Amino acid sequence: METTFADHSPLLAHHFQDLEQQHNAATLGMWIFLATEVMFFGGLFTSYMVYRSLHPLAFAAVSRELDIVLGTLNTIVLICSSLTMALAVYAAQTGRRQMLILCLSLTLILGLAFLGIKSDEYFHKFKDHHVPGPSFYFPGPFTEQAKMFFSLYFAMTGLHALHMIVGVGLLTVLIIMAWRGKFSPLSYHHVELSGLYWHFVDIVWIFLYPLLYLIGRHLE
Repeated sequence: METTFADHSPLLAHHFQDLEQQHNAATLGMWIFLATEVMFFGGLFTSYMVYRSLHPLAFAAVSRELDIVLGTLNTIVLICSSLTMALAVYAAQTGRRQMLILCLSLTLILGLAFLGIKSDEYFHKFKDHHVPGPSFYFPGPFTEQAKMFFSLYFAMTGLHALHMIVGVGLLTVLIIMAWRGKFSPLSYHHVELSGLYWHFVDIVWIFLYPLLYLIGRHLE
């Protein structure tokens, strides 16, 4: 039987046949977007690994200038935020509005905590003149290699922080929508897709943390 506009759910966009097709299309679109993001970050990761293989001792020495305590703390914060985001998706799927608002709010707080810790780390890098530019200073024989290391460090962590800011914006919108009762077990794909994005950003950091803070620190 032909489906008419009148038969459509108010949650259904006019160009989809049913809610399942709409959900699948949105999910596919998000996965395609994340695939392009993987290629984007992949170029930076590849550049870093190439330069690190060319200058292993220099990169190991410079990486010890990073604050491993703050890096570890931020890793814990993001892992916790992935848990609260997963719980938010579950709450949306099961129609638990108060739980959804709480979990989204906790995820937002953890995201802001990550950005605050990263801002503090950046502040100390500016203070120590470790930002590539006219005032850059790094004592010892590895000045040029240190400049390359910090260029890649700020490029990768800065791009990641930008994605975190976007995620914080998405969470803010989701909290407002949840407060207004916009989500239900039949319509929760906004939360689910935002969760995919948030988990992707978390996974990027899980690779950044050992690559920048841990690998080669024992080398002399």
